Amino acid sequence: MSATAVEIAGVRLTHPDKELYPDARVAKRDLARYAEAIAPRMLPHVARRLISLVRCPEGQGAPCFFQRHTLPGNLPAIHRFKADGKKDTDAYLYIEDLQGLIGLAQMGVLEIHVWGSHVDDIDRPDRMVFDLDPAEDVPFATVKAAALRLRDLLAAMQLESLPMLTGGKGIHVVVPLQPRHGWDVVKAFSGALAQRMAADRRRSAAAASSSTTSATTRRPRRSHPIRRARGPEHRSPGPSRGRACRGSRPPTRSRSPTTSAASPAPIPGPATPRSGRPWNPRS
Repeated sequence: MSATAVEIAGVRLTHPDKELYPDARVAKRDLARYAEAIAPRMLPHVARRLISLVRCPEGQGAPCFFQRHTLPGNLPAIHRFKADGKKDTDAYLYIEDLQGLIGLAQMGVLEIHVWGSHVDDIDRPDRMVFDLDPAEDVPFATVKAAALRLRDLLAAMQLESLPMLTGGKGIHVVVPLQPRHGWDVVKAFSGALAQRMAADRRRSAAAASSSTTSATTRRPRRSHPIRRARGPEHRSPGPSRGRACRGSRPPTRSRSPTTSAASPAPIPGPATPRSGRPWNPRS
């Protein structure tokens, strides 16, 4: 492996031939070049949003770690954001430009998780994300059907949405918002809508099992594609594909709340919509 440093977009890249995806023979240099190529499409989703990182300095499959706060030696293109009442050691991270993206590649970042708000207005989200994350035995057709159902529910409330693929079998349904409401309002709305979908799914499953005699002899499979609700963070689009490593999931993820199928939670009034792009989930 060559230890010679190179410069990409003005950022010094050390150990550029270090393989970050050994199975695919993708080196740090390759990841940085790819980030440079997709920066015009990626930066609108990432720039000036707080980020949490999955770093794998020795590459995919080797030990990785999760970073949310600043550490000594951070690059100049990786900026600090200190929330009110927090210590300097609790400052969050964000990037602004291409140099920031290349800096993340230099740090061995294989996953980027972004907040749903910008640093300019951190307490009022400008997007709401529903993470449809299927179990291993759930086919993608089921996930896509759930995403389309969610799209229709949102459209009925005058909320536009668009799908974002996650690199695996999951789909993120992204709802652009005007930044007018706080996190408590947006999280209450998204939680109630997730409960409504879960209740609808249970009712559909109960109706199907009551009309199929063989269903009473089989243990039901857990196949609801909505498995967890997000906090402020969600996976960003970016150069990396698939899960970087096991054991590196952000600690903010939690199980979706459940509710009685007979009495789904009421859904608050819709947030203010903002135009998105047309839907086109993959086939």
